[in-house]
Amino acid sequence: MGTEGIAQGDSTMKANAGKATILALGKAFPHQLVMQDFLVDGYFKDTNCDDPHLKQKLARLCKTTTVKTRYVVMSDEILKKYPELAIEGIPTVKQRLDICNDAVTQMATEASLACIKKWGRPASDITHLVYVSSSEARLPGGDLYLARGLELSPQTKRVLLYFSGCSGGVAGLRVAKDIAENNPGSRVLLATSETTIIGYKPPSAHRPYDLVGVALFGDGAGAMIIGSDPELVSEKPLFELHTAIQEFLPGTEKSIDGRLTEEGISFKLARELPQIIEDNVEGFCGRLMDVIGFDNKEYNKMFWAVHPGGPAILNRLEKRLDLFPEKLNASRRALMDYGNASSNTIVYVLEYMIEESKKIQKNEQGDGEWGLILAFGPGITFEGILARNLTL
Repeated sequence: MGTEGIAQGDSTMKANAGKATILALGKAFPHQLVMQDFLVDGYFKDTNCDDPHLKQKLARLCKTTTVKTRYVVMSDEILKKYPELAIEGIPTVKQRLDICNDAVTQMATEASLACIKKWGRPASDITHLVYVSSSEARLPGGDLYLARGLELSPQTKRVLLYFSGCSGGVAGLRVAKDIAENNPGSRVLLATSETTIIGYKPPSAHRPYDLVGVALFGDGAGAMIIGSDPELVSEKPLFELHTAIQEFLPGTEKSIDGRLTEEGISFKLARELPQIIEDNVEGFCGRLMDVIGFDNKEYNKMFWAVHPGGPAILNRLEKRLDLFPEKLNASRRALMDYGNASSNTIVYVLEYMIEESKKIQKNEQGDGEWGLILAFGPGITFEGILARNLTL
């Protein structure tokens, strides 16, 4: 495809007419901050487990994840009220959902309010709501409770995306893009909210996958405002969302296997998951890069906002695409500071991407203006958006 109608290298960095743009970002977290250095002792104490082999294994995993801090909803107060959450084999899905449903609504509301404040326009100007979570289950869904908490108009059009896992944030962004571009004048609030309580369990030699989650995952919420044709007097566009695609890999359905059981959500992650992503990422990215005429030798001309599913995925992507180390700084910082917070994490990556871009002056060739927003989730599903960084 050619580059007709695409404003490349435009020093004014204006969004193209009719293209969706991210207009504001916001985030929120629960009050419990967990330092990775203290996680192992705390987790085994809370679950009354004294298995030295499992403790050593978790300690090793904690060192390899690169996570330094993360936030969690779980607290001493919750465990005192619901001690059965730390006991093997007890049906607790009702208790978990009672906690999660309230927690994700509160975090989503706080993240959305922070986002709306940065946006600078009143919440009444929001016309659509896209809500993403893999941490709750109820009817009506969290989209309605969030809309009510923000006092949005009852005419606000809502979309609910449940159980999309780590790719949910970019999937929600793709949906918000379509809404914004097909409804002139609309302003879409995208909210994501997640908590690991839905899958919190005591350590078990029969579930080695759980220890990976304990070492890696965190809680929190994220929010974005998306709209086309921004009003430059009152709105500041951050990223233009030019082209979005999704693809699933046939035969990989069991590679990320999550099931809601009587004891909450149980996950199994295949060992070959990073390899599968590495083997398929070039072709997927190439389909997006073709839109602006970049070939597969020009990866380092672009920015990379990648959901940090874990350090192995980032390392393999960096190696396969021969990226400069700084290209994944935003993703690595988000992983270090917040862990893998599932669908929320792409919001944190984009915030860090703006910080990183301030350190780099765009050259005459426009390097760093164009980039990819990527995430990988159950399916295995690839979500990707070709975007322009308008903050340079």
